[in-house]
Amino acid sequence: MKQLWTLAALLLLLGSCNQQKTNNETKDDTAALEKTWWKEGILYQIYPQSFKDTDGDGFGDFQGVIEKMDYIDSLGIDLVWMNPFFESPLVDNGYDVANYRAILPRYGTMADFDAMLAGFHAHGIKFVLDVVVNHSSNQHEWFKQACTSRDNPYYHYYHWWPAEKGEPPYRYSLFDPEGGWDYVESVNAYYLHTFAEEQPDLNWENPKLRQEVYDIMKFWAEKGVDGFRMDAFQFASKDTTWPKFPEGHEKDFIKWYGMRPQLHEYLKEMNEEVLSKYPVFAVAEGAGSTFQDAHDLVDADRKELQMAYHFESVDLSRTPEGYTLSEFKEVFSRWDSAFAKKGWIAIFLSNHDNARLIDRFGNTSAAFRTPSTQMLNTFLLSMRGTPYTYYGDEIGMTNIDMPNIEDYVDVDAKGKYRAAVASGADLDAFMKVLNYSSRENGRTPMQWGGTANAGFTTETPWKRVNENYKEINVALQDQDPNSILNHFRKMTQVRKANPVLVYGDYKVLQKEHPSIYAYTRTLGDEKVLVLLNFSSEKAAIGLSGLEKFGNMLINNYPELEIEDFEVRLMPYQAVILKMEP
Repeated sequence: MKQLWTLAALLLLLGSCNQQKTNNETKDDTAALEKTWWKEGILYQIYPQSFKDTDGDGFGDFQGVIEKMDYIDSLGIDLVWMNPFFESPLVDNGYDVANYRAILPRYGTMADFDAMLAGFHAHGIKFVLDVVVNHSSNQHEWFKQACTSRDNPYYHYYHWWPAEKGEPPYRYSLFDPEGGWDYVESVNAYYLHTFAEEQPDLNWENPKLRQEVYDIMKFWAEKGVDGFRMDAFQFASKDTTWPKFPEGHEKDFIKWYGMRPQLHEYLKEMNEEVLSKYPVFAVAEGAGSTFQDAHDLVDADRKELQMAYHFESVDLSRTPEGYTLSEFKEVFSRWDSAFAKKGWIAIFLSNHDNARLIDRFGNTSAAFRTPSTQMLNTFLLSMRGTPYTYYGDEIGMTNIDMPNIEDYVDVDAKGKYRAAVASGADLDAFMKVLNYSSRENGRTPMQWGGTANAGFTTETPWKRVNENYKEINVALQDQDPNSILNHFRKMTQVRKANPVLVYGDYKVLQKEHPSIYAYTRTLGDEKVLVLLNFSSEKAAIGLSGLEKFGNMLINNYPELEIEDFEVRLMPYQAVILKMEP
């Protein structure tokens, strides 16, 4: 018997969804994992200089976030993570901090920050601060003092190699093709930088430096921030005997440069000094190179951090050749299995360090951009783990075409280009990959409407607005019940109304299916079925042996075709069905 599920029935069901934020602990005690607000929340990442400009300087600011507070709340999110807004020379767009307690004036004042934070809290939204303490800016007062004398106490806040010992042992730099040491004549020594030469690494082996960082975190916790995102923190501890690494070691960068055992001593100290004393959580950027590394960071009995996010999912799509669905399923299934009973991870497919979600995992064609983005957002919001959504992905913003190196401002892109030139690489091929994968694709101004500069600014924006802003913007999608934006809003409410999507066990079905990603989530007596068509063709999957289909929780098409337990999905169709016992 053929059965068609209609959009009207879906909307009737969605109308009954609980609209309240779940910041309190869940009452259900059937799951093995301890329940808490930062697991149940949905996180929205804001890149502040690209979100909304209110003072006409072409850069987003705190007042712009305040202006858009109702919009942010309308998404159904519970947490906001904002990229760094501290005083900075902006060599790496704020990830080079010159003062951890001061606001860069382009974003506003400390009073503006306080007003923004109060606004978030008034809407029931938690705020996550980006803490960049693997390194500082070379314009930070600590480093300026360090460069005056080896006897200066701040000299020991950084890592140095005295020049009288000869050339320092090679260390790879992620942003500098010439390597990770730079010379300072005034102290006749080389300092270490894992990233750009303007970002000297902090010496976490120095207890005075660690205390400085804890005091900074306490400063912001007492202001009321609710969480900390620890940038590049897996690299914070260094082997200060500076052994020589084998040639080619940088190809396994995390193994050689990250997750030293001493890091866990520092994290336990941080937890005791800061995290355990405030109602906050902390998430690590990166999860080491093994599951054990990840568990050592976040398992509750370790008393270190609370959440980590790994890079395997985004690494699937670094080149235009893309990924296979079997690889995609394998990565997410493997990580879910590793954290099924202990620890907690983030679920994400994009952020400020990656190109746009839809270009890497979906289909940007006019016919399929909407359903494929809806499908990807359904995936993110139906997996176990805290979902992270990057600004603009809720409306399907796309990559921006930048075929020439002169178009780029990012230190990462420029460093890779210099390395390509130095190695004699095929620059046409290099630029093709850079144009596809550069993180600048994910940093273009938010597309609010069809007016000049997409409504981001009244003046010249710091970065060119994507030319497709008249077709892809908030104003258009806000009025369309079938838009990417409104599907995202529906999906956040579905997740909130169904704790099975947060805490339920995950089981992949027919993992070899070439087009459909099918899985169940089960919590006690509740069970839901998630069906996602990752292709631009119709696809079918036989599901005999499952329980009877119950109510449909969401569908990005008007109908769903089911006949004798065979479900036939339209291109990029995404549905979630309750299962009856």
